[in-house]
Amino acid sequence: MADIPAPDLPFRPAGLVNRLVASARFQALCARVPGLRGVARREGAALFDLMQGFVQSQMLMALVELRILHLLADGPATAAALAPRCNVPPERLQILLQAGAAMRLLKRRGDRFALARRGTALLTVPGLQDMVRHHDVLYRDLADPVAFIRGDTTTELADFWPYVFGAKGAMDPAQTARYSRLMAESQSLVAAEALAHLSLKGTRKLLDVGGGTGVFIRAVRARYPKLQLALFDLPDVVAQAALPADIARHGGSFRTDPLPQGADVISLVRVLYDHSDDTVRALLAKAFAALPPAGRVLIIEPMSGGTRPDPQTDVYFSVYTLAMQTGKTRSAARIAELLREAGFDEISKEHADRPFITCVLTASKPQPAG
Repeated sequence: MADIPAPDLPFRPAGLVNRLVASARFQALCARVPGLRGVARREGAALFDLMQGFVQSQMLMALVELRILHLLADGPATAAALAPRCNVPPERLQILLQAGAAMRLLKRRGDRFALARRGTALLTVPGLQDMVRHHDVLYRDLADPVAFIRGDTTTELADFWPYVFGAKGAMDPAQTARYSRLMAESQSLVAAEALAHLSLKGTRKLLDVGGGTGVFIRAVRARYPKLQLALFDLPDVVAQAALPADIARHGGSFRTDPLPQGADVISLVRVLYDHSDDTVRALLAKAFAALPPAGRVLIIEPMSGGTRPDPQTDVYFSVYTLAMQTGKTRSAARIAELLREAGFDEISKEHADRPFITCVLTASKPQPAG
């Protein structure tokens, strides 16, 4: 760690505001002046939250694994009453419950704890609990964050998503089922968010590429029952899709196979950010070739804030895709560049209420000149 400056070296940050903030005299002044006191306290609390974030995430994991939120859904209870059901000593469970209340997942009423609105939301948001459980893999990958950022870590997360490496032949059925379930349980939320701001009126046929077990396809069918639909994904994945008989299934790999023809809209839901730029370029070129003139491609996934860093996508998703070792969380501007390289135009970003769930870009294949 010799390349990290010693803590007693002179510290003089660039910029007037930063120099003021770094000044002990200015910090003391902020603590006394009513108008500045609140700002100082909020910044101090925000810094402490950053520092304790890993503890919060681990306590969240404990709450989920011990099913505390489920148990409190039946009504308030004390630590002593819950302890035998969780196989945790009451005094230790009290600390976990207190932490849950501090994180506003629970609320305390005397000696009893009850489910709060935030805790209720965690129970009901599709896939959220499974994602929390899945994070034990990411936690291990980040055990040495410096080694991780330097690229010296062989991550477990890469093995969890074998399809991103272009797995060939039949994959382990248990592993396929595990990641398909994890994708499916969160995909419904993504589909609802995207379709709330995206119109498919006038579309004749939609091909969902990399659509897993068909969650997005089923959401589209619910809103547009007369629209022709088709699903393209790895054969082992498509085989697990519970879809109506009139929805076409195409098993294959977009790495090695051309995309099926005949659709005037191709959707790519949480696909691009799993892959490198070279793989994305090849996929967009195949989408361009498969679409007719005026056909559209839909890019639906969380996106980086780019020049305006986003507190969710530029921390969580960027690190997660980095741990996958092939993925990358791109900004809308960068995806637009890749779309233009493939030949698409009329690129637009749709409104998103919750960009940490998904953003949407649309692009069109140009009409022939003349």
